[in-house]
Amino acid sequence: MKKNKLKERIAEGKTCFGVIAPTVDPIICEYIGLNGFDYYMIDAEHGGITASDITNLVRACEVTGCTPLARIRSVDAKLILQFMDAGVMGVMMPTIDTVEDVQALVQAIKYPPIGKRGLGPIRAADYMQGSMSQLEYVQFANQQTLVMPQVETMACVENLAAMCAIPEVDGFIIGPRDLAMSMGFYDGPKHQEVQEMLNHIFKTILDNGKFFGTVAGTAEQAQALIDKGASMILNSVQGLIKLQSKSFLNVRPV
Repeated sequence: MKKNKLKERIAEGKTCFGVIAPTVDPIICEYIGLNGFDYYMIDAEHGGITASDITNLVRACEVTGCTPLARIRSVDAKLILQFMDAGVMGVMMPTIDTVEDVQALVQAIKYPPIGKRGLGPIRAADYMQGSMSQLEYVQFANQQTLVMPQVETMACVENLAAMCAIPEVDGFIIGPRDLAMSMGFYDGPKHQEVQEMLNHIFKTILDNGKFFGTVAGTAEQAQALIDKGASMILNSVQGLIKLQSKSFLNVRPV
């Protein structure tokens, strides 16, 4: 189990930048880390990523000091276990609407006595060959892992304050596109009502002592989110490629 540099930086009040990607290619992870990003979110909700892909993606992140995280498709304790055992250091969980959903997520991520995660001689524990005793490892792992429910629906918003009261939750990641659709705006989150709801969500989370993260497509959007107190700024690999491609190709003669 490695020290979670991302969690440490957030605790120090620093804003952290990362990407989310559905790719199974570990070289992309290396690129992201070598370019100075703080974390890499393995997208196993929308991406075709299997349990056998996880370990190499995590290894590639670790080589460059980039914290490996994952978005997993559902609160499936056995599936989450495979990601955690490979060395993923935090989970951003979609489709979270209730306090019970969050409690199930905590149970899957944390070892006893906090949760119910099973212990084995796995990669995250240095295959039980490291310098830590079992007790030391379990306590260390529980301290280092990040629990991050994703706010994507109005049902989640209604229960947000109660979710914030769960001690093991570190922070929340807001998905503005799905949130907008939950509000009836199917063309995106730029509507004033959605922006006002996002500001309400940000304030609720911060007022309850948790951190929040969300997506930014440009540096200007990222700065606006920093000004609102965001701890995690998220872009997609494909979004960064698209942005820079447009800028680069803009000089091409017609």
